[in-house]
Amino acid sequence: MSKSKNANKKHILFRYGLITLGFLGISVLVLAKLFNTTVILAADWNAQARAELAEVDTILPERGKILADNGNILACNLKVYDIKVDLRHNKVMKIKSINWAQIDSLADSLNRYYPRITDYAKLRNRDSIQKYSWHTRLKKEFDKAPDRRPRALRLAKNGSVDDFNRIRNFPFFKEFSGRGFRHPLYKEEKNIRMYPYGKMAYRSIGRVNQTAESKEVHGYSGLEMDLDSLLYGKPGLAKKRALTSGFTNWAIADPVRGYDIRTTIDIDLQDMLEEELHKICLDARAEWGTAVLMEVKSGEIKAISNIERLDDGSYGEALNRAVLPFEPGSVMKPISLMIAFEDGLVHSVNDRVDCSPFQRTSDPHGAGMKSMKQVIEQSSNPGIARVIFRGYSQNPAKFHDRLKGLGFFEPLRSGIAGECTPRIKRLVSKDSRGNNITMTARHLDLARQAYGYNTELPPLFTLSVYNAIANGGKYVRPHLMKSLIDESGRDSIIPIQYIRDRICSEETARKVSECLAEVVWGEHGTAQAVRDDRVKVVGKTGTAYPVEKGKYNTAKRRFAFAGFFPYEEPKYSCFALVLAPAGSSANRTSGQVVKNMAVKMFARGKLDNSSQYAQGNIASPGVLAGSVMSDSKELASDVGVRSFKHVRTRKAIEPGEVPDVKGYDAPSAIKILESSGLTVRLSGRGHVVAQSVAPGTKLKRGQIVTLSLKI
Repeated sequence: MSKSKNANKKHILFRYGLITLGFLGISVLVLAKLFNTTVILAADWNAQARAELAEVDTILPERGKILADNGNILACNLKVYDIKVDLRHNKVMKIKSINWAQIDSLADSLNRYYPRITDYAKLRNRDSIQKYSWHTRLKKEFDKAPDRRPRALRLAKNGSVDDFNRIRNFPFFKEFSGRGFRHPLYKEEKNIRMYPYGKMAYRSIGRVNQTAESKEVHGYSGLEMDLDSLLYGKPGLAKKRALTSGFTNWAIADPVRGYDIRTTIDIDLQDMLEEELHKICLDARAEWGTAVLMEVKSGEIKAISNIERLDDGSYGEALNRAVLPFEPGSVMKPISLMIAFEDGLVHSVNDRVDCSPFQRTSDPHGAGMKSMKQVIEQSSNPGIARVIFRGYSQNPAKFHDRLKGLGFFEPLRSGIAGECTPRIKRLVSKDSRGNNITMTARHLDLARQAYGYNTELPPLFTLSVYNAIANGGKYVRPHLMKSLIDESGRDSIIPIQYIRDRICSEETARKVSECLAEVVWGEHGTAQAVRDDRVKVVGKTGTAYPVEKGKYNTAKRRFAFAGFFPYEEPKYSCFALVLAPAGSSANRTSGQVVKNMAVKMFARGKLDNSSQYAQGNIASPGVLAGSVMSDSKELASDVGVRSFKHVRTRKAIEPGEVPDVKGYDAPSAIKILESSGLTVRLSGRGHVVAQSVAPGTKLKRGQIVTLSLKI
């Protein structure tokens, strides 16, 4: 027995000896490695550590917001999340048998709230619907071997924290406990640029993208690009710092948030201008249209719209043609007349000029002597050309120099990206190659420049001159930026700026305005359809053929109208330009855009006139009215309305009759009546319970209809 015990003791001691030797060997290796690292390779490791700690990272700043003139957000940053699931998470890998009933329930929930394709109407057959169902996708992924499943299967894009919490409570996911990395469902944070008003003033506000080299977000169009240096802010700096568990970034210079930029855009006027331009383009079958509304005294651009016809025949936001140069046509004539008055070539609106054929053009209203009023009223090409020849026929190049002195070729710096300056050829005696140019050719070009051909002016630039005429000669700078707001909330108002203190004298501005009034209100005016007794609009029509493939396309014409209103005390100037088939006219297209804007603004009391339309910010209970849908309860719940009235709409609108709008909400009723040519007055709040002109009555354009509203 003792012999056996001694043998076991020897075996135990032998094994302990081997273990002890093993630990000693490992200790020697650790010490050797430690010596190698801290002594022999110390310089290399220290250099690597210094390089790591010396590395400076950039902290991206928060981009500033773009605001409307009343503070409404037009563009802002929004923190969103891509919600994903790790199907190789250890808790998922531990599942030995997939509960397919739970997976089907999960797929049902995802199909309802986060469908893989949002418009199932585009899917034409059952197979396509099945293909894009979450049932198909989840079965495909769970059928794979556990180690072949994706680590980042995206369930929802650009979701919120509420979306994440909702998905966590879906079948299958709610079976897992824990948070963060302990749960297979996770979210990836990112910032996106949001535009709450969608396509409204899209080209003017602009858009952003990320640079290929970094994650920096910069503007590539509109205000986003033109004011990028202000919106972007100033990046911060961070260095790595050693912690017990590794390295972390430590800010050594905090980023500075970009400025919030308050624009001059008025949301209501913007919406009105877009609607009017769209309606006219649709009626005229126009290829595109652009329009700008500006405040006379300040030069603030209150609305700007650009649309063009898309491949499907509808109209969408387009290239910002308001700042691109086009041959202006006859809208140039009042500018030429302004120079003539300033230079003393004519002195009175009643001064007369021979309008017989001149420089290969004639007056469609007939030859003979005409006053300056009649020259502008009847848009006489030879008349305005002969007036300009009085001062510039001996040296045609001086006409260009005269325009240059007025600031014609200087950038407007309006804040709109892609802005161009006017293009008007200087009529010198030699071309760029040194060849002689005859006086005959220069005279022909001078005549054309006087009445708006052989020149190119951006619509915004033309509007700035008309605005100066309305402003008594004071030449304010058109602009989209009203103020800057820094991260502390301090608002820095940008003062009114001038291209020139004056483009002409107050007396000259009055004379030109008087001539412009004849275009709309004169017996032979070319824009008589722009007349409306409620608000006096004055301005000038202009037409020009577009140049395509190096020559004029006579099947199309650009129709322009530039003017201001009210004539007695101008508040706003407006320019509209459309490209449409040649059979139309500026009087019936672009002129109607300006007229309709003036009338609608008058009806809303925006021309310093009294109106019952503006209801102010009176607090009232929510009302759901004029709905023909069956989802009133769901809609009321979504918008937070506790009680509501469901009021059904009336019969369809008959042409030539006053529409029946009883039961409609106020904005819908106004839109319907104004589209029929009626002027609307409101009394009360809520939905329409009565209208002063009976439905079905014969329609009289311009007639006033008072709507009684009740909650």
